[in-house]
Amino acid sequence: MVMDRRAYHIVNGITIYRLAVAPVLVLLIIKGQLFLFTWLLGFSFFTDVVDGFLARRYKVTSVLGSRLDSIADDLTIVAAIIGVIVFKPGFLQKEMIVVVGLLVIFFLQMLYAFIRYGKTTSFHTYGAKAATLMQGTFLLLLFFLPEPSYFLFYVAVFITGAELIEEIILTALLPVWEANVKGLYWVLKRNKKRDQPLP
Repeated sequence: MVMDRRAYHIVNGITIYRLAVAPVLVLLIIKGQLFLFTWLLGFSFFTDVVDGFLARRYKVTSVLGSRLDSIADDLTIVAAIIGVIVFKPGFLQKEMIVVVGLLVIFFLQMLYAFIRYGKTTSFHTYGAKAATLMQGTFLLLLFFLPEPSYFLFYVAVFITGAELIEEIILTALLPVWEANVKGLYWVLKRNKKRDQPLP
């Protein structure tokens, strides 16, 4: 199948936009511009959904695009966390143990990937997509609503923690770096099929 070049450039353009906006988000935090920060953060999360949909719809995924998308995701989340530190310090103090626990798992996953592959993973599993969706939903509502939704927070924490553990297991199972892996179930199924003796 021939790749749709226009769709490819649109998808990568959206990803580059999110990369460029991340430092702008941090600048808005420094300037104390909560209103602009919140709306621009929301648009970044929205474009993440859009470029993921377009990439799958037109089958224009690439190794470079996957790596850029992962970096853009991480930078957007980092900007959002900085926003929480500055604009919602009371919430962060209350949930510090949970947040630090997630960060420890995240950095362990990153360290293991660097040891194993020499670079970060770009699996883009279904679990990662679900975690990003829940993180984005919670963070946006945290800035838009007067009180945080603790139900959404703990759902996001559970899904994110499970996804990070899945990535650690996938890193252990996959000897060579791969992009766009659906998830642990599909890798185990593929390995089982590969290991079956020929008739």
